[in-house]
Amino acid sequence: MSGVNEIRSTFLNFFAENGHEIVPSSPLVPRNDPTLMFTNAGMVQFKNVFTGVEKRPYSRATTSQKCVRAGGKHNDLDNVGYTARHHTFFEMLGNFSFGDYFKENAIELAWKLVTKEFGLPKEKLWATVYIDDDEAFGLWKKISGLPESRIIRIAGSDNFWQMGDTGPCGPCSEIFYDHGDKVWGGPPGSPEADGDRYIEIWNLVFMQYEQFEGGARTPLPKPSIDTGAGLERVAAVLQGKHDNYDIDLFVALIRAIADLTNADPQGPQKASLRVIADHLRASSFLISDGVLPSNEGRGYVLRRIMRRAMRHAQLLGAREPLMHRLVGALTREMGQAYPELIRAESLIKETLRLEETRFRKTLERGLAILDEKAAGLTKGDMFDGDVAFTLYDTYGFPLDLTQDALKSRGISVDQASFTDAMERQRAKARAAWAGSGDAATESVWFPLREKLGAAEFLGYETETAEGAVTALVKDGAEVESLKAGETGAVVLNQTPFYAESGGQVGDLGVMRGDGVTFRVTDTQKKAGDLFVHLGTVEQGTLKLGTALQLDVDHGRRSAIRANHSATHILHEALRQVLGDHVAQRGSLVSPDRLRFDFVHPKPITSDELARVEDIANEVVLENSEVTTRLMALDDAREAGARALFGEKYGDEVRVVAMGNAARDHGSNAQAANTMGWSVELCGGTHVKRTGDIGLISVTSESAVSSGVRRIEAVTAKGARRYVRSIIEPANATAFALHTSVIEMPARAAALLDERKKLERELSDARKKLAMGGGASAGGGASGVREVAGVKLMARAVEGVEVKDLKSLVDEAKKQLGSGVVAIVGRSEDGKAGVVVGVTADLTARFNAVELVRAASEALGGKGGGGRPDMAQAGGPDGAKADAALAAIEKAMAG
Repeated sequence: MSGVNEIRSTFLNFFAENGHEIVPSSPLVPRNDPTLMFTNAGMVQFKNVFTGVEKRPYSRATTSQKCVRAGGKHNDLDNVGYTARHHTFFEMLGNFSFGDYFKENAIELAWKLVTKEFGLPKEKLWATVYIDDDEAFGLWKKISGLPESRIIRIAGSDNFWQMGDTGPCGPCSEIFYDHGDKVWGGPPGSPEADGDRYIEIWNLVFMQYEQFEGGARTPLPKPSIDTGAGLERVAAVLQGKHDNYDIDLFVALIRAIADLTNADPQGPQKASLRVIADHLRASSFLISDGVLPSNEGRGYVLRRIMRRAMRHAQLLGAREPLMHRLVGALTREMGQAYPELIRAESLIKETLRLEETRFRKTLERGLAILDEKAAGLTKGDMFDGDVAFTLYDTYGFPLDLTQDALKSRGISVDQASFTDAMERQRAKARAAWAGSGDAATESVWFPLREKLGAAEFLGYETETAEGAVTALVKDGAEVESLKAGETGAVVLNQTPFYAESGGQVGDLGVMRGDGVTFRVTDTQKKAGDLFVHLGTVEQGTLKLGTALQLDVDHGRRSAIRANHSATHILHEALRQVLGDHVAQRGSLVSPDRLRFDFVHPKPITSDELARVEDIANEVVLENSEVTTRLMALDDAREAGARALFGEKYGDEVRVVAMGNAARDHGSNAQAANTMGWSVELCGGTHVKRTGDIGLISVTSESAVSSGVRRIEAVTAKGARRYVRSIIEPANATAFALHTSVIEMPARAAALLDERKKLERELSDARKKLAMGGGASAGGGASGVREVAGVKLMARAVEGVEVKDLKSLVDEAKKQLGSGVVAIVGRSEDGKAGVVVGVTADLTARFNAVELVRAASEALGGKGGGGRPDMAQAGGPDGAKADAALAAIEKAMAG
């Protein structure tokens, strides 16, 4: 056994055979420990299991855990490349017992593995125990047969592990390997212990106490085991090497670097080769776990690691970006054990290439200014901090890079004046923000952002994590606590909650801690990028510094992701159907629907809308991967990424691509973008694959303003509900019509034609019935009498619509030949309409408008209108129809 991959699998398989569950490595960004920048030990993912907060279906576990130590308390960055065993990224092999077995089994398993499975000679091994751990001392002696002289008692924190000031803790026991007397150094605990002869290869933690404030300890009810063995150190021992960088994994990576740079792996540039090999691993694994380079937090640490490697690439003489060309070598060595490397390979390459391209420009520009400003300085001089700040603020040249560039000349940077310049800039920013119009109501946020910095957003990769409360705000002011029933805002050091921006609504969910529950009802961004969680304390008292379990509403977030990705797809589909003039002018992405406003001069036809929907769903059915890259803004635009209207972008942007890049939907389709079919700048959350959208259904199309249209749509479950809401009534209607849904339109058209025919026949029948019935106001059966020497036909009718009264009057005028016709029609709602007609030979004596107004007044109405030969009016009191006819007769009689 010699290769790293074989050693790793042997370790895991050994413990699997001994009843342990092989648990995959957790991500490098801890989801369950807000105090850690990166996962730095195997036990991190099991922290809540050890404390009893979380239960798992196994009581024994084994892992090979990805670890990074390059920021915060555990920062080995500056030593990497110059020592034999420092790394930014390493693998921690471990076995764990959660209240199952304890010291005896742990020591027995460890001894069997290193001596039997790994085949290390007993005479080369030493053990340490905590100074007063007699039990562990006796067990080592019994199980291993080591002489007491090679079981060393060690006092102090080096051999006693604690999770924190309080909580689980216990003594440690380490296994050391003796590299022989050719290497200087003494055994652990000796004055020469700092030498390299005796190397620790494994640490066994016996977690047996609970520590309380004040230092008191009590035994844990279920003692547990936590172990850690550095894979790189174990590999060096098993491969007969004293230097971790001489193991097969690093030899392969260094050879790949040397092939591209012509550097000698054993020559004077040896350290640069090692830096690049180590930092390549750390950068690639961090990117694969969702960390992207930025100017704050984890992203800043990643950028430092990347740029340190990139500077060493330049020292090796690499004229073009180098790091991205090495990713293939890394995935060949480690991709089988960590498939996330293979899945993210294109993202890793693109991120490294763009970062190195940009960094080279920054380095070239900054070094030129630096050389000019430092030309007259000599060893021991101080470089102007104001100039250093200008390099940082204007040219993007970090302070540590300025310090590093001047270190070889013995020149330091005046950090006090650099800090003063930084504070002056912040004061200007505060003043500018205070005049923005928000100061009166939200003046608390900018100082908080300045004090706390930007929170780490974890929501691209996870919907659950832990975070620590860094600020509480109530009624516009900072407070120390929020009590049950109180509403306020919570700021955290890291969060999976998405804050409303780019049209996407903020997340909802729950935060829980020890005896406290906070219900998040909205998440907003304040002062630029300060994530603020709004809500109410439902239980307990929430205090500053409290560690909380953060859970985003999963169902709601999933629906939002589907709708957001659908918005991108619809945008491109609209562009291809309607033309390249289509550009976004606003959007809303909520869990129940999406709304998209865009430039277009006229309504979309039903055929066009159907084509848009068809194209969008074809892309959904491709089930292609949705990829995200971090790019320089100019590079993203040059690559064809579309920006969203009204959004502000920094120098670096997230580029979201989806769909088959080769897809072409006709005359409006432009040259394919190699990154994807739809490529947009976007900071929102999206589905992993387009198939996760399920279905896109457009529900409406309308005008917003001149030249701007709006479509609304639903996806996934919402789309299915929408389709069902149409299909179910359609099926019920088809059943009632005794036809199929497909034939229902023709059946409905036939029924409408039949109804119109029947309505016409009914109307004609009613007219005949009305004109042939009894008379009103006297005059006999026909209703005709003589008034002032003129024939008057006056009738009150029912069942005839007002619009048909005119035709009745015209017909009656023809029958009379000469005379006046007045018909009042009573409606079902009790109102009445009246029409008066005067034959042409009588209009000089009688005016139809005057006569109808007299009738209208009797019906409780006002006015009326028309021509002298035909006029119409109405009134609310149909019961007075006879009075209206009498009023007409009276008006005629004079």
